[in-house]
Amino acid sequence: MDVLATAERRLGLTPAGVAVAALAVPGLVLGRALESRPVFLLVYGALAVVGLSRLLARRRLSVDAHRSTLPTRVRESQVVDVEISVTARRRLATVVLEESLPDALGTPVRVPVPLLPSGQTVQHGYRFTARRRGVYAVGPLLAEWSDPFGLTRKRVELAPAETVIVHPSTEGVSDRVTSREWEDPPVRPPQSRPWPSGFEFYGMRDYVIGDDPRRINWLATARTGGTADGSGRYLVRESEQGITDRVRIVLDTDRAQHAPGDPSETFERAVQVAASLGVKHLADGFSVAVEGGSGPLARGLRGSRSRIPLLDALAAVQPERASLADVVDRLFLDPQRSTHNVVVTPHLDKEAARRLSLLMSRGTSVVLVLVLWEDTDPAMVHRAAGLGCSVVEVKPGASLAATFAHVVAGAR
Repeated sequence: MDVLATAERRLGLTPAGVAVAALAVPGLVLGRALESRPVFLLVYGALAVVGLSRLLARRRLSVDAHRSTLPTRVRESQVVDVEISVTARRRLATVVLEESLPDALGTPVRVPVPLLPSGQTVQHGYRFTARRRGVYAVGPLLAEWSDPFGLTRKRVELAPAETVIVHPSTEGVSDRVTSREWEDPPVRPPQSRPWPSGFEFYGMRDYVIGDDPRRINWLATARTGGTADGSGRYLVRESEQGITDRVRIVLDTDRAQHAPGDPSETFERAVQVAASLGVKHLADGFSVAVEGGSGPLARGLRGSRSRIPLLDALAAVQPERASLADVVDRLFLDPQRSTHNVVVTPHLDKEAARRLSLLMSRGTSVVLVLVLWEDTDPAMVHRAAGLGCSVVEVKPGASLAATFAHVVAGAR
């Protein structure tokens, strides 16, 4: 089938045309062996039919084709409606319009056009569903027609392909970056610079000179007897004090450690975790970087506008041959030791665990996210628990928001 498809693309011959052309050689040999003029005439007639078919199929299409504007970026599971229209500048007959689609978006769309008079327009609408994150090409839009004998087939591109980026789905998660884990006991990691104000509620305290008056909780102040003349207690809302304003998400892209299959269940889940954490920290005002197996996927992202570049990078990432231990080695070269690191991986071997332990001994903040599946080694979970950092176990089908919230509550 691959040989026939290649012959059709390069020679413009259908399987029937290839068969007729291939039988010409043994026909000539047979005619010479039998010295039979009728056999020669039959062979020459068959070749003449093939030549005539190619000549008839070389007609040019005089049409104007248009595809409706496609969104450049879509969400996972989003449905996209598309409309194609073809206007004939002269009479058009027996043509099939074909719109190519990758498997992740659906099946190719074929629209037969038996007859289209000059000046008339044919329109066809279809829809596809972005089933899986990635970068895909929709199109090109082709016109396909054949000769009356069905021996040749020709294709002409009417509209070029367009790129559609499918972003991974995200959930609201929190990995407890803004905690006071370094305050009890009151020891901070070396060379750390705390984020001046966190985002989670810590408690109430009395107002002191220098506090922002906007932080006064007037409802709590009224309950304690605060008055407008300055007497009584003024209570100020105090938030958790953050450790750092830099977050690095380390995504384990090692193909050998993820679940088999295309797509890999654990790899897609790990990408979803990385996307959810990145979107959360960007919304909170942190600087976000994403590290892959072979190098950085994104750096220096900050602010809500950086959400699209982050999701673009995670939409395009694919499994590769790169060990987690090598990725952790690159973290030792980072001069910013106060960066908070989130490691997302389906497997933690002894070598990677040893490197993470050394990294934490330097005072680096680490949260380990384990993507579990049916073949997960139980010893890996115990190995991760022995590191002493927060460990989030993401199980198949479980809600990321509930899973991370459970770990945050347990850490407090």
